[in-house]
Amino acid sequence: MTLEKELAEARKDVVTDGYDMSIGEIVSLYRDDELTINPAFQRYFRWDEGRKTRFIESILLGIPIPPIFVFQTEEGSWELVDGLQRVSTLLEFLGELHDAKERKIPPSVLDGTKLLPSLAEKSWDGHGTSTALSTAQKLDIRRARMRVEILKRESDPTSKFELFQRLNTGGAELSEQEVRNCTLVMMNPRLHEWLLDLSKYETFHKCISLSAAAKDRQQSVELVVRFLAFRLSPYKKGLDVHDYLDGATIELAGTEGFPMKREEKLFKDTFTVIHESLGDKSFRRWNGSTFTGKFLMSVFEVMAYGIPKNLPALRKKSLTRRKEFILRKAKALWSDETFKKYSGAGVRGSTRLTHLLPFAVRFMKP
Repeated sequence: MTLEKELAEARKDVVTDGYDMSIGEIVSLYRDDELTINPAFQRYFRWDEGRKTRFIESILLGIPIPPIFVFQTEEGSWELVDGLQRVSTLLEFLGELHDAKERKIPPSVLDGTKLLPSLAEKSWDGHGTSTALSTAQKLDIRRARMRVEILKRESDPTSKFELFQRLNTGGAELSEQEVRNCTLVMMNPRLHEWLLDLSKYETFHKCISLSAAAKDRQQSVELVVRFLAFRLSPYKKGLDVHDYLDGATIELAGTEGFPMKREEKLFKDTFTVIHESLGDKSFRRWNGSTFTGKFLMSVFEVMAYGIPKNLPALRKKSLTRRKEFILRKAKALWSDETFKKYSGAGVRGSTRLTHLLPFAVRFMKP
């Protein structure tokens, strides 16, 4: 198929419209439940007071606000797809955010800024030691306009997830996996919670030993997604790794009757076997005398794909022989020419997966 035909085929699944709306109108839609924000998204709402203040300052200064994107449901209401930080900041500042109201969290109090130092200790209606914005300033905020781009209900059902991923991937606010988490919240909340639970499995955590920063960016959840995706959504040669994981997430989330119990058992069995042999050095470099350094994705891909593929045969070995085999393979990996060629610095992720996934099955075969 030519590029022109591929473009035509892809475009027909996306039907859009758009309006310029005032912030006051958007707040009213939210208050009337005509604009919804999935409550689970709030865990990814993490602007600090400084970021919130600068956004409110920009509105008061008349700086144009970037558009938000919504999906039109079958009932006609709008579901927020992109713009969580901006919309949540406005709703929280105006005292309208449902989650904050339920938890009885008072609206934000602003800091002073370089251009507007008198914003310090200002809030929407005044509470505690803060003072309220003036009526004119409130009207300026309510009347400020924001573009609302609408993905209409005639669009393909998966297009809102694709849209969310494309708008958010690569930005500073969310990591790639946090974007996938939000996609899962929209598409399959039960699977989302299950993945989070798996990522907290103690033996798994002992194997990967991630830094606090990596955990905060949801890398442990990404590793669970990789574990599942490699087996259940086979990688296609040349595909960008994050595009592949995005697509696999949508595919897994849309699988009717997803076998959670089977997959959870295999996941736990795999990392139990790995931990028995390697402990917290499971995915580290062997330097000839010890396993050292930080977690390495290339080692994880070989072990976490090759071992479950060969788990029935490995489980037939005695515990002692199984531990000896996996330890020997973890060391031998670093002298294997295929692994060295496709795991080093400068090797594209797509090239690495293309060669190391089939290699992993052969390499870990007893």
